Amino acid sequence: MRFLYVVVVIAFIDTFIQLPIMTPYALSLGASETLAGIIVAMYSLSNVLGNMIGGYWVDRIGRKPVIVIGMVLVSLTLFFYPLAVTGDQLLWIRFIHGLFGGLLVPAAFALIGDWAKETGNKKVMAFAGGSIGIAAIVGPAVGGALAAAGQIIYVFILVAIVFLITAVLSIRFVKSSSHVQEGKTLDRSTLQAILTNRGVLKASTVAFTLMLSNGTLAFALPILVDQFQLTTVVTGLLLSLFGITALFIFMTRLNIVFVRFNPFTLVFAGLSIIALSMGVLHFAFNLWMLIVAMVVYGIGFAFIFPSMNQMITNSTDETLRGKAYGLFYSCFSLGVVAGSSVSGFVQQTWGIPFIFCVGLIIVNLIILRQLNKK
Repeated sequence: MRFLYVVVVIAFIDTFIQLPIMTPYALSLGASETLAGIIVAMYSLSNVLGNMIGGYWVDRIGRKPVIVIGMVLVSLTLFFYPLAVTGDQLLWIRFIHGLFGGLLVPAAFALIGDWAKETGNKKVMAFAGGSIGIAAIVGPAVGGALAAAGQIIYVFILVAIVFLITAVLSIRFVKSSSHVQEGKTLDRSTLQAILTNRGVLKASTVAFTLMLSNGTLAFALPILVDQFQLTTVVTGLLLSLFGITALFIFMTRLNIVFVRFNPFTLVFAGLSIIALSMGVLHFAFNLWMLIVAMVVYGIGFAFIFPSMNQMITNSTDETLRGKAYGLFYSCFSLGVVAGSSVSGFVQQTWGIPFIFCVGLIIVNLIILRQLNKK
């Protein structure tokens, strides 16, 4: 089952490796700042549909088939990126990419959730978070370095090949799940059970808010770095820095926090810390402030990611877990959409994307607190 962590690393590298390059790549094809923000967001927008489709099929045909099929489809789609010659074409490729990519994460985390529930090991989700931390370190660094060398198209080709290899290995090393509801449809009672599940609703609110900040970073950080007359290599390293910070917490004895504190306490603290990091980015006037902001962001991310996934695992059984993760990761994707697309508009209109993000996080913290009181 440990190969699942490899699957998680690869699935999230697909997202992180493009963070330092997608905005400049879109602009190089003639897209406006607003269209570039929409292009960055489109992957996550279509991810919402992919998450829901994936969540349904995860419970119906099993976790493993969805993982393998999703890997192959994403690999094929990535080969189309170098063929784009206009912003509009890139937008359509992002839509298809996000749709297929949305199949993967609900499948992988439903299987990890099954494993966590069966073993009773509260650190399973921390190690899954560590896998994302690895992706957050390797992805932006590789993407930024290749972009700085003028080899953006090779980013897509490289990731496509890695996905295809992982799909083949998944056939051999990912165990099939016994939690399958053959022939069962998504009826009203099942949908109601998910939508009224307090744990799922709180986790989904957290996921939206976390990725709202991440979408803001994806769009606005490359522009901020460029204003300091630094290269995409620096953007990649800064984005990797938050992953390194999170990974350190996930994989060392500091992960004891996930045993000692309840998930809600950790996610609320984590979102507050991320709001602080966004404020630091707004007022940054040199590289060192950018570094501090990304370390702070990494601490917040580390507190949040395993905890919100644990909320889903704790509040669902095996028959609903895939669909619950489908809803959860749809909100995850919607957060990126809101963050990157709204940031594009705010940047073009007022030039304060990070402060605007702070305001949105505060609003969502209030909503989250109210949900927890019910």
